[in-house]
Amino acid sequence: MTKILVLFHSICLCVAGFAQSDLRLPTENHHLFTGEPERFYMYVDRNFEGEISKPWEGGSFGFVRSPVRVDDKVVMTRFHEGVDIAPIKRDKAGNPLDLVMSISEGIVVHTSTVAGRSNYGKYVVVEHEWEQSKVYSLYAHLAETTVQPGDPVKSGSVLGRMGYTGVGLDRTRAHVHLELGFVMSTHYEGWHQQNFGSRNYHGNYNGMNIAGVDVAAFFLAHQENPNIRFSDFVLSRPMQFKVTVPAGDAEPEFLQRYPWMKRSEVPGAVSWEIGFAATGHVISFTPSIRPVSGPVVSHLRPSDINQSFLTRGLVTGTGNTASLSRNGKLLVALVMDDFPMPRQ
Repeated sequence: MTKILVLFHSICLCVAGFAQSDLRLPTENHHLFTGEPERFYMYVDRNFEGEISKPWEGGSFGFVRSPVRVDDKVVMTRFHEGVDIAPIKRDKAGNPLDLVMSISEGIVVHTSTVAGRSNYGKYVVVEHEWEQSKVYSLYAHLAETTVQPGDPVKSGSVLGRMGYTGVGLDRTRAHVHLELGFVMSTHYEGWHQQNFGSRNYHGNYNGMNIAGVDVAAFFLAHQENPNIRFSDFVLSRPMQFKVTVPAGDAEPEFLQRYPWMKRSEVPGAVSWEIGFAATGHVISFTPSIRPVSGPVVSHLRPSDINQSFLTRGLVTGTGNTASLSRNGKLLVALVMDDFPMPRQ
């Protein structure tokens, strides 16, 4: 009987992680796996304190851009939410020839074919069903797209061709920008209307509504352990800060979409403590008995540096003086759907 239960458990784990077993990089550039990051990432142009450089690190995930000197330390202050993958092939004029492919099986849910409507230029979003949750990959700066919303794709299906559409790019720095993450709210339009005057052309697949995780780290973790689940990867990310918010009558829709983020059951809970990575994506929801009337920073990873430099400005101050900035409050409102819903 014990052997049967163990076998059943193993089958369940395989089914839960099966959709991620077909994971692949989106182009033929595989130097992420060869220990040659300088050949995988597209560099950025940098002029810091009079020194001009082209660091490949600027194309990786995280706080990798816009250095500032804070006392005796150099701190990178600008967050890069995905990875910039350099081309393998170019034509005689220097235009990239690389095809861009889906990283896993899924369904195309959005294509932006007008370059000027986003900093991403022309881009595609694919929805993946992993562990009964919807996870999204985004492919930006394309020269052209070759799919339509509703198209089913397999791992390796061509989505378009690498280019340099969008803001701040030229032919020399052509690349595909890849993100992997969560849709923060299925009611994004209401949040956008409340906080911005610009038109939203992208519905729920606006880049501001997709919170990216460290996609390169996930690929490397998957290479080391092909059975790793996306949920295990996310839950293992370092926690930078937590915010306690009042609980409503029902579980937040975000948590309903990603139920594996719920850490425990607490009788009599009146609030949620939401754990965030430094980059701002959600890691956990924990029920709490602490009463709060609004969002409150309830935990910080200790640092002598102002948290604004470490959280892309979502939290300001240090220690007991830290609080959510305006952008931090907007992020929490988006996660909790705490804003007027658009009229139907």
